[in-house]
Amino acid sequence: MSMDHGSRRTFLKLTGATAATALVAGCSDNGNGNGNGNGDDGADGIALDPGTDIRFDAQTAGWEGLEPSEIESEQNPTIVLEEGGEYTIGWTEGDGAFHNIEIRDDGGDVVDDLQTDETDDDEPDDQILEFEASSEMVQYVCEPHETTMVGDIQVE
Repeated sequence: MSMDHGSRRTFLKLTGATAATALVAGCSDNGNGNGNGNGDDGADGIALDPGTDIRFDAQTAGWEGLEPSEIESEQNPTIVLEEGGEYTIGWTEGDGAFHNIEIRDDGGDVVDDLQTDETDDDEPDDQILEFEASSEMVQYVCEPHETTMVGDIQVE
């Protein structure tokens, strides 16, 4: 079957547009398959050893990693924890808006009362949770900003 020049040009334009759309869509995916900004480390997550102190800067736009160095400057990083391992997680700097931190299960419920009270302190001293990692833990969340301040937890 032969194509005239007009049909060939149309075919090439459509093919190019499809490829460009696929490229842009691929660039917007952050590696966790949902493209929502969670776990933007671009991988399966950042593995953290038991005993790690996990600290964030609470910004309404998202949790910004402070410590350990593996999550520094990452927004809403996916953290990979060891089942049964002891960890601390919380925020020590903020933007002055009301924030808290909660650990939730896949149904959106708080796990084992692991939540802090909301505060608007810029440098709070009571926003730290100590816990033992369990498979029911899937997210760390700021309740007032649960659409932007949410990161994934994987327990292995």
